[in-house]
Amino acid sequence: QVQLEESGGGLVQPGGSLRLSCAATGNIFNIRDMGWYRQAPGNQRELVARVPAGGVTRYKESVKGRFTISRHNAENTVVLEMNSLKSEDTAVYYCYAQVVEGFGSPAGDFWGPGTQVTVSS
Repeated sequence: QVQLEESGGGLVQPGGSLRLSCAATGNIFNIRDMGWYRQAPGNQRELVARVPAGGVTRYKESVKGRFTISRHNAENTVVLEMNSLKSEDTAVYYCYAQVVEGFGSPAGDFWGPGTQVTVSS
Protein backbone atom coordinates (compact mmCIF):
# COMPACT_ATOMS: atom_id res chain seq x y z
CA GLN A 1 0.00 0.00 0.00
CA VAL A 2 0.90 3.64 -0.38
CA GLN A 3 0.55 6.30 2.31
CA LEU A 4 0.64 10.06 1.91
CA GLU A 5 1.49 12.15 4.96
CA GLU A 6 0.88 15.90 4.94
CA SER A 7 2.28 18.58 7.22
CA GLY A 8 2.34 22.36 7.47
CA GLY A 9 -1.26 23.49 7.77
CA GLY A 10 -2.46 25.96 10.36
CA LEU A 11 -3.86 29.40 11.06
CA VAL A 12 -2.42 32.44 9.30
CA GLN A 13 -3.48 36.05 8.86
CA PRO A 14 -4.49 37.40 5.44
CA GLY A 15 -1.39 38.21 3.44
CA GLY A 16 0.65 35.60 5.27
CA SER A 17 2.39 32.48 4.06
CA LEU A 18 2.30 28.76 4.72
CA ARG A 19 4.25 25.79 3.40
CA LEU A 20 2.59 22.42 2.94
CA SER A 21 4.65 19.27 2.55
CA CYS A 22 3.63 15.77 1.58
CA ALA A 23 5.67 12.57 1.58
CA ALA A 24 4.66 9.36 -0.15
CA THR A 25 5.81 6.10 1.40
CA GLY A 26 5.12 2.42 0.96
CA ASN A 27 5.05 0.21 -2.09
CA ILE A 28 6.17 2.68 -4.80
CA PHE A 29 7.59 1.71 -8.18
CA ASN A 30 7.18 5.19 -9.60
CA ILE A 31 4.94 8.22 -9.20
CA ARG A 32 3.26 9.93 -12.12
CA ASP A 33 1.35 13.02 -11.04
CA MET A 34 1.61 14.63 -7.60
CA GLY A 35 -0.33 17.60 -6.42
CA TRP A 36 -2.64 19.38 -4.02
CA TYR A 37 -6.40 19.71 -3.91
CA ARG A 38 -8.59 21.55 -1.43
CA GLN A 39 -12.13 21.43 -0.16
CA ALA A 40 -13.93 24.22 1.64
CA PRO A 41 -17.14 23.59 3.62
CA GLY A 42 -20.09 23.15 1.27
CA ASN A 43 -17.86 22.99 -1.79
CA GLN A 44 -16.50 20.21 -3.95
CA ARG A 45 -12.87 19.22 -3.83
CA GLU A 46 -10.92 21.27 -6.38
CA LEU A 47 -7.50 21.23 -7.94
CA VAL A 48 -4.99 23.70 -6.49
CA ALA A 49 -1.83 22.62 -8.28
CA ARG A 50 -0.59 19.47 -9.93
CA VAL A 51 2.81 18.51 -11.32
CA PRO A 52 3.35 15.50 -13.59
CA ALA A 53 6.53 13.44 -13.67
CA GLY A 54 7.39 15.17 -16.90
CA GLY A 55 5.21 17.91 -18.25
CA VAL A 56 3.51 21.17 -17.55
CA THR A 57 2.47 22.13 -14.03
CA ARG A 58 -1.16 23.16 -13.63
CA TYR A 59 -2.50 25.74 -11.18
CA LYS A 60 -5.96 26.85 -10.22
CA GLU A 61 -6.36 30.26 -11.83
CA SER A 62 -6.95 32.10 -8.56
CA VAL A 63 -3.67 30.90 -7.00
CA LYS A 64 -1.37 31.65 -9.94
CA GLY A 65 1.40 34.02 -8.89
CA ARG A 66 0.77 33.30 -5.19
CA PHE A 67 1.30 29.54 -4.86
CA THR A 68 4.25 27.49 -6.06
CA ILE A 69 4.35 23.71 -6.24
CA SER A 70 7.59 21.78 -6.34
CA ARG A 71 8.30 18.10 -6.53
CA HIS A 72 11.31 16.20 -5.25
CA ASN A 73 11.36 12.84 -6.98
CA ALA A 74 14.26 11.31 -5.04
CA GLU A 75 12.30 11.73 -1.78
CA ASN A 76 8.82 11.17 -3.25
CA THR A 77 7.73 14.51 -1.82
CA VAL A 78 5.73 17.47 -3.05
CA VAL A 79 5.68 20.94 -1.49
CA LEU A 80 3.18 23.76 -1.87
CA GLU A 81 4.44 27.24 -1.00
CA MET A 82 1.49 29.56 -0.39
CA ASN A 83 2.01 33.31 -0.24
CA SER A 84 -0.33 36.30 -0.04
CA LEU A 85 -2.99 34.08 1.45
CA LYS A 86 -6.60 35.20 1.35
CA SER A 87 -9.63 34.21 3.40
CA GLU A 88 -10.99 32.35 0.38
CA ASP A 89 -7.99 30.03 0.52
CA THR A 90 -9.37 28.58 3.76
CA ALA A 91 -9.99 24.87 3.23
CA VAL A 92 -8.78 21.39 3.98
CA TYR A 93 -5.85 20.71 1.68
CA TYR A 94 -5.28 17.18 0.39
CA CYS A 95 -2.11 15.74 -1.08
CA TYR A 96 -2.58 13.57 -4.16
CA ALA A 97 -0.33 11.09 -5.92
CA GLN A 98 -0.81 8.82 -8.90
CA VAL A 99 1.36 5.82 -8.03
CA VAL A 100 2.48 2.72 -9.86
CA GLU A 101 3.16 0.07 -7.22
CA GLY A 102 4.89 -2.48 -9.41
CA PHE A 103 6.32 -3.03 -12.87
CA GLY A 104 3.43 -3.43 -15.29
CA SER A 105 0.84 -2.46 -12.69
CA PRO A 106 -1.77 0.19 -13.43
CA ALA A 107 -1.45 3.53 -11.69
CA GLY A 108 -3.64 4.12 -8.65
CA ASP A 109 -4.89 7.34 -7.09
CA PHE A 110 -3.88 7.96 -3.48
CA TRP A 111 -4.87 10.74 -1.09
CA GLY A 112 -3.57 12.09 2.17
CA PRO A 113 -5.89 12.57 5.17
CA GLY A 114 -5.93 16.35 4.68
CA THR A 115 -4.54 19.32 6.57
CA GLN A 116 -6.54 22.38 7.60
CA VAL A 117 -5.50 25.80 6.33
CA THR A 118 -7.34 28.73 7.89
CA VAL A 119 -6.74 32.30 6.76
CA SER A 120 -8.27 34.72 9.23
CA SER A 121 -7.46 37.85 11.20
